[in-house]
Amino acid sequence: MSDKSERAAVIGVLALVAALSLACQRPATNIVSATKPTRQVVDDLGRTVTVPVKITRVVSTAPSVTENVFAVGAGDRLVGVTTFCNYPEQAKSIAKIGDTLNPNMETIVALKPDIVLISSASQLENFMKVLEQNDIAVYVTSPTTLDGVLKNLKQLGELFGTQNQADKLVSDLQRRVDITRPPVEYEIMPHPRVFVQISKEPLFTIGKASFLTELIARAGGHSVTADIESAYPKISKETASALNPEIIILSESDDNREPNEVFKNSAALMGGRVYKINADILSRPGPRLVDALEQISKSMGLSVAR
Repeated sequence: MSDKSERAAVIGVLALVAALSLACQRPATNIVSATKPTRQVVDDLGRTVTVPVKITRVVSTAPSVTENVFAVGAGDRLVGVTTFCNYPEQAKSIAKIGDTLNPNMETIVALKPDIVLISSASQLENFMKVLEQNDIAVYVTSPTTLDGVLKNLKQLGELFGTQNQADKLVSDLQRRVDITRPPVEYEIMPHPRVFVQISKEPLFTIGKASFLTELIARAGGHSVTADIESAYPKISKETASALNPEIIILSESDDNREPNEVFKNSAALMGGRVYKINADILSRPGPRLVDALEQISKSMGLSVAR
């Protein structure tokens, strides 16, 4: 897959993830085999899902989900992940089910998972129809804020019975988040105007529905595209030229290593305030989102010490 194709796929996934915040709650009808002891849990859409008491075989359909499962100490239960799941290193050796947008349902069923974790509401109907027939539970896990990420990690710990590791992880992440909080006196100061460039050509950025807009605000900045309703909008160069950001953050990938030429006279370039953050860290709602928060905070000129 070319860099641009993979980038387009990532943008598509991010847009799908953002749609979850608008999804309506619906009852779940997952049924697992009657031969296994079961319990009921509630996923991120508010659906009640019936799962085995002990979950031993898991399929993840998104890189962020895979990272989160490993982070809470249940990575050894993953039997299938996507071709985009590249972190941690162990994820690369797990059987692949296809890419995030087009997972192979036959492969998933053949892996005989107890549960399939998905990160997109739009995938729900397709997954439910096929997997329900095979007694496989479907659980939607897609936090849309940083606080949601921390809550979701605890939920996964409860799901897999690894609460101690999940609680320790969340406690450490919360400590780091608290450290990045700008001082009280900073609140009355003008906040730096920030543009997040997700893709150079075409020019994609973040909007109101993106969790990154919240992350910029937490770090003490103001996203200049915060008023755009969609999560990851494509904007025209005419629109971008009028934004004049003071800081540009690049979601760094092979085809997004420098600002679009429309920003050549912006305050950000004139002031040398262009920062690169690894695209995976910036785009995946998981523990490494706190790494992104720390890096964004530093770009604001605030000191971050662990």
